[in-house]
Amino acid sequence: MQILKTVEELRAWSRALRCDGGGGIALVPTMGALHAGHESLIRSAAEAQPGRVAVSIFVNPTQFGPNEDFARYPRTFTADCALAEREGATVIFAPSVEEMYPASAATFVDVEGLSDRLDGASRPGHFRGVATVVAKLMIAAEADLAFFGQKDAAQVAVLRRMVADLRLGTKIVVCPIVREADGLALSSRNVYLSAEERKQALVLSRAIGRVESLVAGAERQSAVLLEAARGVFAQEPGVRVDYIELVDWETLWPVLNAVPGTLFAVAAWVGKTRLIDNAIIGRAATTRS
Repeated sequence: MQILKTVEELRAWSRALRCDGGGGIALVPTMGALHAGHESLIRSAAEAQPGRVAVSIFVNPTQFGPNEDFARYPRTFTADCALAEREGATVIFAPSVEEMYPASAATFVDVEGLSDRLDGASRPGHFRGVATVVAKLMIAAEADLAFFGQKDAAQVAVLRRMVADLRLGTKIVVCPIVREADGLALSSRNVYLSAEERKQALVLSRAIGRVESLVAGAERQSAVLLEAARGVFAQEPGVRVDYIELVDWETLWPVLNAVPGTLFAVAAWVGKTRLIDNAIIGRAATTRS
């Protein structure tokens, strides 16, 4: 497995593979600190395009706010490379900040409207940074497929719109959420949680389970479903809710009634750690590790 540092190297790798006519290019964008959720993305990419998988490891500064955790975000590059290779990565793209954002750079991607909803409302500028770096990665890799986890469902909505609007030609593939045996969605930020906070964090998946149970019993009114979810969160007063929403997954606008494909999304602060989770109404239960 090669480790590439520059856009020129990544593009040369991609174009060389295209010349052999053996298939397309799969991209798995990550910020490192890889876990079983990332493993599932890389495996899916390797199944789709064996021998043609680029995994990017880049902690993107433009998607962090001034008071967020950019400096302390987990960085485990050696372990990440070993995991990626084991799951089928062909190359690792690990650029510097200067490579991705030259000093003279003045172009950013802003998906208006969508970028201000859900996580975008809580983290101004976040999705601008995400859309910009993902567009750069897709263009550099000339990717046919790009793999993302459902846990970042709002991000997926933003990126789908970006790809459609810019006619990038990259298909976004969404893979199921991977959870611990007790239901906690895997996240690189879980390492921040103390033992007590780790227990408190289960309230996110419990709220999702409550909503899914009500939907299975034919409840569809958003007001009822959201109130039930708030009741679950009320059982953990140490957890501070950021948002609890039922929205259309394409527009991220709130809906009056849940229908198949509706996104139920939650975000909350557990101690100093912000966690997100979600479920798609009508979709089978997500994967447990």
